[in-house]
Amino acid sequence: MMKIAELLQNQRTFFHTGKTKDLAFRLENLAKLKEAIKRYEPDILNALQKDLARHETDAYLTEIGILYEEIKFAQKHLKKWAKPKSVKSGKLVFGAKSEIRYEPYGVGLIIAPWNYPFQLLISPLIGAMAAGNCAILKPSELSPHVSKVVYQMIEGIFPKEYITVVEGGVEISQELLKQPFDHIFYTGGEKVGKMVMKAAAKHLTPVVLELGGKSPTIVDKDADLDLAAKRILWGKFINAGQTCIAPDYVMVQEEVKEVFVRKLQHYLLEFYGEDPLENVRLGKIVNDRHFERLQGYLDEGVILYGGQSDPDSRKIAPTLLDGITWDNSVMKEEIFGPILPILPFVHLKEVIEQVTNQPKPLACYFFSTDNSKQELIVDTISCGGMTINDCVVHISNPNLPFGGVGASGMGSYHGEHGFHCFSHAKSVVYQTNRFDFSFRYPNYKNAARIIRAIFK
Repeated sequence: MMKIAELLQNQRTFFHTGKTKDLAFRLENLAKLKEAIKRYEPDILNALQKDLARHETDAYLTEIGILYEEIKFAQKHLKKWAKPKSVKSGKLVFGAKSEIRYEPYGVGLIIAPWNYPFQLLISPLIGAMAAGNCAILKPSELSPHVSKVVYQMIEGIFPKEYITVVEGGVEISQELLKQPFDHIFYTGGEKVGKMVMKAAAKHLTPVVLELGGKSPTIVDKDADLDLAAKRILWGKFINAGQTCIAPDYVMVQEEVKEVFVRKLQHYLLEFYGEDPLENVRLGKIVNDRHFERLQGYLDEGVILYGGQSDPDSRKIAPTLLDGITWDNSVMKEEIFGPILPILPFVHLKEVIEQVTNQPKPLACYFFSTDNSKQELIVDTISCGGMTINDCVVHISNPNLPFGGVGASGMGSYHGEHGFHCFSHAKSVVYQTNRFDFSFRYPNYKNAARIIRAIFK
């Protein structure tokens, strides 16, 4: 394998040719990427099945279809995004022309996680390419089959000096982070996110961190409980709960808790059958370490439904946990698995207080038909993104930014926000020569009086 430092230098040399800044070049290569994904669809789906036991329907929806939409959106709007934006000039540059130019950072590093190993590698790449960057991609070693397919696909369509893939484990990631990249995009856990930020600080490299956290789901007594149950279960248990924006726990108003739990139980039986471990729509836990961690949670509280597990297949049945408090270990960290704690509440005020006392989550979901309550939650709970009366779907809208806040990350992408994520907004002033303000020079006698008059 080519040395990483040499690979980075080759990309930087190619970037300085200016080819990636050409709009036609960007659009042409976005089209190549889309065609390659279509060509590799069977291989991608097969790899996702091997790594995570992902069913074809779920895999296409969350890993492939969403990328087609994103590429199409970028192709349609890129010319508008890349166009210099004229702005008004200030008083001291009266008569000048001022604008914002969007220029690529240069060479970026994109580090992907294992839970959505294809989508969360290619989605930021779309933004990087649209903005005119070169990029080195680092797939997760915990999804080796997807990593191999990505390597084959990317190496088959792009020259290494433009876009390339570096496979490997922790030692490769550490070596990559030693390099002076122009931009780093990381998706994963908070612990490694801090390491990425620390490494980037040595080179003053800008960083986007897409992390996670305990995303709360709140069910008010006036919610459509039937619809809420179905949508929460879908959002929670897709990919066996291994989704960064999955509902982490449910807080349901006490007077409707019993009815709501019965609906959850009803739909779990309908969705996954009497033997959920045999259901092909239930994915597997990524490795033994995570499986054992999740197994520990099953010993907490009272299991209202599910609880079955199989270490050989690394599958855990969708499970509802009752009798849980904030002191339980299952409430101390992001669950990232098919276990859903249920906590009762009496008044929304206590929900807001409890949620806002926790680190800011990547997502928050609120189910209610009362508009005033909806606005109360939107206004008072800080999070990366929020959906009212549904779960997870806000990630699918390319017009919305996707990203975290506080402990759940920094920076955002998707659509135009992905373009800006990988672009530097450069200020440009074209000063006029038709006249000159003499009062700004040291030898002007009444400079102070005139300047004070201008900036009153």
